[in-house]
Amino acid sequence: MTTVFDQSTKDRRAARHPEKRERPVNPIPRKPDWIRVKAPGSKVFAETKAVVKGHGLVTVCEEAGCPNIGECWSKKHATFMIMGDTCTRACAFCDVKTGIPGALDSAEPDKVASAVAELGLEHVVVTSVDRDDLDDGGAEHFARTIRALRAASPGTTVEVLTPDFLRKPGALEVVIAAKPDVFNHNLETVPRLYLKIRPGARYFASLRLLQHAKEIDPSTFTKSGMMVGLGETREEVMQVMDDLRAASVDFITIGQYLQPSPRHAAIDRFWHPDEFANLAEIARAKGFLMVSASPLTRSSYLAGDDFERLRAARRAACDGATA
Repeated sequence: MTTVFDQSTKDRRAARHPEKRERPVNPIPRKPDWIRVKAPGSKVFAETKAVVKGHGLVTVCEEAGCPNIGECWSKKHATFMIMGDTCTRACAFCDVKTGIPGALDSAEPDKVASAVAELGLEHVVVTSVDRDDLDDGGAEHFARTIRALRAASPGTTVEVLTPDFLRKPGALEVVIAAKPDVFNHNLETVPRLYLKIRPGARYFASLRLLQHAKEIDPSTFTKSGMMVGLGETREEVMQVMDDLRAASVDFITIGQYLQPSPRHAAIDRFWHPDEFANLAEIARAKGFLMVSASPLTRSSYLAGDDFERLRAARRAACDGATA
C-alpha cells in the first residue's frame, strides 16, 4: 500500500503557521487503506515543476499540500495560485501560509499565460490566496489573468476558484465580466462549523456569491466544493447540496478532509468510499449537472476532464428540454 506522501517538516509547519502555535494539539490519525496516492517522481512531473518554477509561479498543489500532486503534475495539470503565497486569513483546515502579503506582481498574469501556453493546457484552473488587504480583493488581478490566458492560449478553457470577496462590492462583477468558463468558489463545510473551521468567512455570503455569479452571466458554469470529516452529519451535507442547487450551482465536489498538521482542525472521521458514492448519487438526484465525490476529490482535481463532462451534461440537458 502507498499512503499520502508528505513533503513537509515540523519546522516548515511552524514557520508557515505561527498563528496556530497556541492551538490545541490534535494527533493525526492513521489513514485508512482507501486513501492512497503515489509519491511524485515521473519525468512529466519534473517537467511540469520546471515550467512552474521557471516562470516564478506559485501553485496551490504545493502550497496546500494536495495529495494528488503526483498524479496531476504527471498529466501536466497544475492549479496556479496568483497574488502570492501568503493568505490574510487563517482557516483551520488550510495549509497555505498566513500573514501579511506582499505587493501584487503586475507581470504575473502574463507569466501564468506563458506557462499555460508552454505546457499546452486545454483547461487551466487559477485560484488565489485571500487578499482582504486589497480594495477589490484581487478581482482585477483575476480579470487580467483571464484576459492574458485568452490572448496567449485562445483554445484553453479557463476555470477560476476565487475567494469570497467579502465586503468587496463590485468585485465579482469584474471577474465575471472577464468571461471565465467556470466560476468556482468553495463553501468548504457546513454552516454549523463555519466559526470553527472558516472563521473569516460567512456561509450565506459565499452562497450568495455563487448565486449572483449565475445571475450576472447564466452561461458561466458555477461550481463549489466541500470537505467531509470535520464533524458534519450526512443530513447537513445534504442541506448544503440543497442550498447550492437553490443557488443554481452546476457542479459540486466532495472530498475527505486530510489534516495538514497537529495544530490544524482535527479529523472527526474518515468517510468510506461507499459513503462518497452514496453522496454522489444523492447529488445527481438533486439536479447537479456534474458531481465528483471521493476520498481524494479536490476542487481542481482532474478539472479539465470534468469540464468536458460538465459541458456535455449541459448539452444533453438542453437537448432534452427542447425535445
